[in-house]
Amino acid sequence: MLKNLEKDRCYIIAEIGGNFITFEEAKNLVDLASLSGVDAVKLQTYKADTIVTKNAKFDLDNVGEMLQHELFEKYQIDFVLHKQVFDYIESKGMDWFSTPSHKTDVDMLDELGVPAHKLGADDATNLPFIKYVASKQKPVLLSSGMCTIEEVREMVNACLEVGNDKIILFHTVSNYPTYSDQVNLLAMQTLKREFPFLTVGFSDHTIGTTACFAAACMGAEVVEKHFTYDKNAEGPDHQLSANPQEMKEIVDRIREFEVMKGSGAKKPVGKEIANRVKNRKSIVTIKPIKKGELLTMENIDIKRPGHGIEPKYFDQILSKKADKNLKADQVLSWSDLS
Repeated sequence: MLKNLEKDRCYIIAEIGGNFITFEEAKNLVDLASLSGVDAVKLQTYKADTIVTKNAKFDLDNVGEMLQHELFEKYQIDFVLHKQVFDYIESKGMDWFSTPSHKTDVDMLDELGVPAHKLGADDATNLPFIKYVASKQKPVLLSSGMCTIEEVREMVNACLEVGNDKIILFHTVSNYPTYSDQVNLLAMQTLKREFPFLTVGFSDHTIGTTACFAAACMGAEVVEKHFTYDKNAEGPDHQLSANPQEMKEIVDRIREFEVMKGSGAKKPVGKEIANRVKNRKSIVTIKPIKKGELLTMENIDIKRPGHGIEPKYFDQILSKKADKNLKADQVLSWSDLS
C-alpha cells in the first residue's frame, strides 16, 4: 500500500521517469523531490523492444519528430538501477512505484516489491494488460489521457472484473506540453461524479504550477507532476517538468490550501469570537434618558460595540420605558428597560 496516501490530504507525486539514465542523476532528483515535500516518486519501466515497433515515430512539441524506439532504448533502465533508485526513495521516507508497459515489466516490478502500479495513457484501451496489472491486487493508478468517457468506463470495469477496486483515476491530457486551453479541469470533476467510489486525481503535463494547484482546489485527491533538476537538460520530459522551486511551490500552495479549506462549518473562529463583541453593534442611547421615559428614535441609535441589545430588536424596544436613569452613549441591556 501507499503509506503516505491519507484521507483529506492531496497526495503529490513527482514523476522522474525519462529524466535520468544513471543512479547519480536519479539520486539527485530524489534528493530534490524530498526537499520539495512530495509524497511519492515515480519511475517509468519499459524496454524499447516490448513497448514499440522499430518504425513508430514521435511527433510531439517536446521532442519533435523522431523514432520512438531510439528514444525508449536510450532511457530504459534495468533491474539493478530500478532497485537502487527504489531503495534510495524508500530511505527518504517517500512512496515509490512505476509505470510498467508490458507484462514482463509488471513481473519485474513485483519482484522488486512495488506497492502500486501506474498505467500510462498509451495502455488505457489495453484491457488485457489492465486486467493483468489489476490482478496483482495492488492499487492501480489509471491515466485517462486520450480517452472518451466510455473508454474510461471500460478501463475501470477491467479492474473491477478481476476484483480490484483499489483504483486511483487520473484526468490526464496526453499533449506534451499541454496548453492552458486544453487542460479542461472540469473533466476531472466529471470523473468524480461518474465514479464517486474512486479516488480521482490529476496528472499534469502543462508548463508551470497553476494547473496542479487549481486541480487540488477543484477536488483532486492526487496530483502528479513530472520533475526535473533542470528544464533545459537533455531528455524528453524536462521541458514540461517542474523544477525544484516549482515543485516546492506546488506542494506549499496545496498544503496551504488544505489548511484554508477548513471544515465547512460556518461559525466564528479565532479572534472573530472576541470581535463579535468589539466590532458588532448594539442599541445605544444618544442622549440622557430619565427613569420612566420612553425610548424613541430621538434618544436611541445603533453603534459599536456589540455586547448590548442586538440591532434586530430596535423596533421591539421603541416605546419601552427606561427602568433607571441612563447616560448618553450608554450601551443598552435588557435590564435597563421596563
